[in-house]
Amino acid sequence: MSAQIFEAALGLTPPWCIADLEFDEAGRTLTIQVDFHRGSRFQIPDSEGEHPVHDTVTKRYRHLNFFQHECFLEVRVPRVKLPDGSVRQVQPDWAGKLSGFTLLFEALVLMLAQQMPFRAVARIVGLSPHRVMAICERYVDLATEQADLSGVRSLAIDETSRARGHDYLTLAADAETRAVIFVAEGRDASTVGQLAAELKAHGGDPEQIESCSIDMSPAFIRGVTEHLPNAQITFDKFHVVAQASQAVDRTRRVEQRADPALKGMRWKLLRAPGSLSPSARQELDSLVRRLTTLRTARAWQYREQLRQILQRKQVNVVRGMLLQWSTNVMRSKVEAMKTVAKMIRRHLDGIVAWVKTRQTNGFLEALNGLFQAAKRKARGYTRLSTARIVIFLLAGKLDFRSINPHVHA
Repeated sequence: MSAQIFEAALGLTPPWCIADLEFDEAGRTLTIQVDFHRGSRFQIPDSEGEHPVHDTVTKRYRHLNFFQHECFLEVRVPRVKLPDGSVRQVQPDWAGKLSGFTLLFEALVLMLAQQMPFRAVARIVGLSPHRVMAICERYVDLATEQADLSGVRSLAIDETSRARGHDYLTLAADAETRAVIFVAEGRDASTVGQLAAELKAHGGDPEQIESCSIDMSPAFIRGVTEHLPNAQITFDKFHVVAQASQAVDRTRRVEQRADPALKGMRWKLLRAPGSLSPSARQELDSLVRRLTTLRTARAWQYREQLRQILQRKQVNVVRGMLLQWSTNVMRSKVEAMKTVAKMIRRHLDGIVAWVKTRQTNGFLEALNGLFQAAKRKARGYTRLSTARIVIFLLAGKLDFRSINPHVHA
């Protein structure tokens, strides 16, 4: 009866059967010995028919816990002789993609690793962090190898830091599905070349990329121009407004040395007016009324004008208004904002393109926040491969179910 219950629980079907059960209470383990009926024949992928058993090898697989006890399958795995005389080992249906684990156990590890650091997963399942990471790396590699990128037409490219200092990664995502499709070390033009090669390797075509959303990095601009020749470069308005916000803050820092009233106003100036409390909005309005005497107030007004211009939908209107805005700023005495005006003039076509495409890197910015939070919990990632695995687990939207049917979508 016990054997029948465990056969049903494990989903064993003939010719597989349970030969014995060993429960070690002191060692807190359950070992299930799995065998096959005498005279059984087995199929092998890429070889027609069923083949006789040549010999056997004993394999041990870690399975899901039996209550609080670690569970192992000890399997007498057959090797069969093919018509051409070669000997091949049978792969049981439950065997995982990494030696020594069942598919169900690997599915559990993968699910946990998408929610917590590898060390935390390792404590829960009773493995070393390296073995947990090896399982995840195997699945990420298998899923990315079979990825189909033939339908990618628009891209979002951004950077994130992997470690302290200037150790950066470049991320690229399908802007329509918002799934990360590429991770590489560095943030120069060559990384876009690697991205183009990745597209080609998985059925895509760099020349079919119609639009690409990036920040205003000269390296990314050059890389997209060289390797994605038909892509319309787009700078989303959030990057532009963020640059203007930095100019407001730089102006405030200079002026507050002589004007104590500006102290404590940083976040009131940087946040959108509609998100402020009534009291904070009243303080901001009082400051803005000092336009004629306070350059910080003028910088804030220029930022809000820029935000309103970028909300419009007529391309020619936006182009003209941006040029006029830049002229007005250059004639002012708000030096920090003049840097933004020069930037807008240099990148005018890409900024105006946002009016048409409305393509944004906002979701990659959100992913960057998740990745940095995961990095802090893990106390950093010393290897590129580890960071790559984490990013794909967080935002790759990879099809693990085609590899392991037990993985939840």
